[in-house]
Amino acid sequence: MNIIDLLNERKKKLNDSTNEIRKKLFEIIDASSFVELNAFSFAKNEFFSEDLEGLGVVTGYATIDDFPVYVVAQNSKVVNGGLSKANCDKIVACLQKAITTKTPVLYLLDSQGVQVGEGVAVLEGIASVLSASCELKGVAPQFVVAIGDVYGSSALLAGNADYTYVLNNSCISYDSPVVISASTKDLKSKEAIGGKNAVNGVRTFNVSSLNEVKNSITKLFNVLPDISGVLVDTTDDLNRPAPQLNVQKCANCIIDAVYDAGSFVKMNEGYCDEVIVGVGRVGGISIASIVFDGGEDGVELNLANILKIKNFANFVIDNNLPLLSFVNTKGLKPDYETASTPVTVELMNMLANLSSIARISVVYGKAIGLGYTLFASRKFGNEYTFAFADSKIALLDGEKAAASIFGTLDTAKLIRRHRLSFLYMSPFLCCQPVPYVLLWLPVSLPCRRPTRLYHQGRLSFRQCNGHCRNRP
Repeated sequence: MNIIDLLNERKKKLNDSTNEIRKKLFEIIDASSFVELNAFSFAKNEFFSEDLEGLGVVTGYATIDDFPVYVVAQNSKVVNGGLSKANCDKIVACLQKAITTKTPVLYLLDSQGVQVGEGVAVLEGIASVLSASCELKGVAPQFVVAIGDVYGSSALLAGNADYTYVLNNSCISYDSPVVISASTKDLKSKEAIGGKNAVNGVRTFNVSSLNEVKNSITKLFNVLPDISGVLVDTTDDLNRPAPQLNVQKCANCIIDAVYDAGSFVKMNEGYCDEVIVGVGRVGGISIASIVFDGGEDGVELNLANILKIKNFANFVIDNNLPLLSFVNTKGLKPDYETASTPVTVELMNMLANLSSIARISVVYGKAIGLGYTLFASRKFGNEYTFAFADSKIALLDGEKAAASIFGTLDTAKLIRRHRLSFLYMSPFLCCQPVPYVLLWLPVSLPCRRPTRLYHQGRLSFRQCNGHCRNRP
């Protein structure tokens, strides 16, 4: 058989074995944009005596909404998408091109683990893939789409990706749920272990179709500064009023009021939803955001939401984004479950990440104790800190502080309690150091509370409209 006939035979085998994965890939990328790399690479699995068309993985480059991407798509029709030394080398070759050109990578993952019979050689191959993925971190975004079950070392790619999409009935787990259930003698479904509702911090987006994936990636490409530019033209009025905030202050209301219409992309929904993270554009400028959503009570910090913020801070650093924080938190949750975790260690790791980011903070609810120190203090990277006029900024919760001093309340103490509560919870008094002599402030304070922003530093207290005494 001459070389042309051999290539034609291999092409037919490739088309037959990769038809399904190509259809899935073509649902995400632009039509007729895909160029395959190393298409005619073949191998043989001696353990199963099977030919491995294309080495069980499709690689190449394409465009999504005219933005270039490199593609790695595991083919579950070839030994269940199992990793081998050869297909790891094929993946690394693709990732190296992405690193050189600083181009985003799209992974379609569907793998049951490694190919039996590969031995130790495959471990070196896996190390090469993970090393290349880590090298790409911060250079270009990586998108993982779990189109099936992703077990073993392939799941680590999802853990390292900037964005991970989990389709219905997909699962991402470092080990097979069967193995995990057998080891723990506790039968768990794959959905509970690594499905779309699993609380493992890997998933960024839940999607029901590949078309949703394409739309989401397109939206992200249009807000990431390294992809579409730091500043883009917008028809959104930067100075539009937001009268709805005088009626209701909720996390979603603030996002709608501040960000350009339709530009904000929420990330990691369904995981610690009391803290909303995402990225969008304000006046055409790409800005990341952390929004604490806790209603009137404010958010209490625990290990899970601290890890969410820490990981999001890594994303912000990798994408060179400024950060806008909307604060409504009371600090660490005072319970045994939180205290018995490495929460203080992870909190300081989170703070180290936040300190290296250009930030603006807006206190729209509560910033009590450590909640203020971590997210509103200018000592940790905030260029400016603003506060709504009716926000509550304090060393301690006002009611608790008053109760701890006066004990059981009676009618004669209500006025003093009111004064002390206001002192402990006033955003105006927290704009500058407050001497204890302000304990005698008139009981008429506060006289009214319009929704208005004040910031630490140069704004005069004469702008407080009767909230406090005129002070420079």
